Amino acid sequence: MQLHLDHSATRSGNALDVPWPRRLDRPAEGALDLWLLHAPDPWLASAALDQSPLDEGERRRAASFVHAVDRAKYVAAHLMLRRLLGAYLDVPAGEVEFVREECPCCGEPHGRPALAAPGAPHFSLSHGGNLVLVGVAAAPVGVDTEQIPAAHTVGEVSTALHPAERQEITAAPAVRRAAVFTRLWVRKEAYLKGLGTGLGRSPDLDYLGNGGPGTPAWPAGWTIVDVPVGAGHAAAAVRGAIDSRYDVRRLDPRGLAA
Repeated sequence: MQLHLDHSATRSGNALDVPWPRRLDRPAEGALDLWLLHAPDPWLASAALDQSPLDEGERRRAASFVHAVDRAKYVAAHLMLRRLLGAYLDVPAGEVEFVREECPCCGEPHGRPALAAPGAPHFSLSHGGNLVLVGVAAAPVGVDTEQIPAAHTVGEVSTALHPAERQEITAAPAVRRAAVFTRLWVRKEAYLKGLGTGLGRSPDLDYLGNGGPGTPAWPAGWTIVDVPVGAGHAAAAVRGAIDSRYDVRRLDPRGLAA
């Protein structure tokens, strides 16, 4: 099966504003649950976030950030993840336990984060700019969201991409080049998270561009979703076959306040 690039508004459904869930059914095979949080810097700077569900390691990591807004972004992302996964498992957010899978590149136990509970769903977390994106599925899934960067960052980082992807970036009008780069980059990061390798697998090995005559084949067995997240950011989700409608469920950041 070829990688399927899904832009269909009918199939993907809508971006829906939803309340914070207390209990959720685990995703069926072929389903993809996407959750989005927009937390602007001014709100984060003054928010009193409830850190009680975080474990000792998460609190140490949060305390290591020099800037208060960066610390708040990390806390908000991990609170969101715990709240959602707790709803899927029907346990309090503070009782969600994580493990690390084996790394596909070296076999060491520093691979994809996973839930310790037997039969638990797969998940992926990303936060970039003012957005947090979580994907949950019955099979391995990867998500990524990024803020559109400055032109000099595009020039520096795009050299790591597949040669055909680099051609698509340079062929774009200058005013669109950063947006094109960011769209390709989030697809690549989401795909590598779905594989479980992260950037342990070189980003130039696989083509996740827009396709067309003469372009390389896409990786087999994966579906890529360009997630609508509004201006200034890009996001993507990748998993195996997607058989059903998927909506992007937007959560109110005020639900994280203590």
